[in-house]
Amino acid sequence: MTPDQGLALAKGLIVAPTAVLAWTDEDGPNISRIGTAWVKGGLYALLSDLSPHTSALKSRPNCALMFGDAPHKGDPLNHPRLSLKATAHLGDKAENRTAFLSQRAKSKLYYDFADFHLFRFEITRAFLNGGFGKALNLDPATF
Repeated sequence: MTPDQGLALAKGLIVAPTAVLAWTDEDGPNISRIGTAWVKGGLYALLSDLSPHTSALKSRPNCALMFGDAPHKGDPLNHPRLSLKATAHLGDKAENRTAFLSQRAKSKLYYDFADFHLFRFEITRAFLNGGFGKALNLDPATF
């Protein structure tokens, strides 16, 4: 796989509506599935205070995300996935409302609730596993 092919594959994976979020709290590592959207060139998620990952990211912003779901048939390790290391920052909900909801319209039901926060993920590392023998480190600035 060439770097251009890898980047094209990664950009196809990262526009998925969900990702797996890895985060750490005082008890250790955890994972959650979250909804994501690209807003004004940045990766965002709307997270509730009812979810433990929200308070964890506020106190420990280093995290990881994985995009790419394996189909139910075949070898799941032959399907592409993109792993990102990131730092989570609170984003401006009011400023990004229209852009976020244009991609995730169902979030309108709870977007304005006070216990929901918009997080922006600053990508610090990117690794693409495109399937057997197709692995690349990618420049996070390309996202």
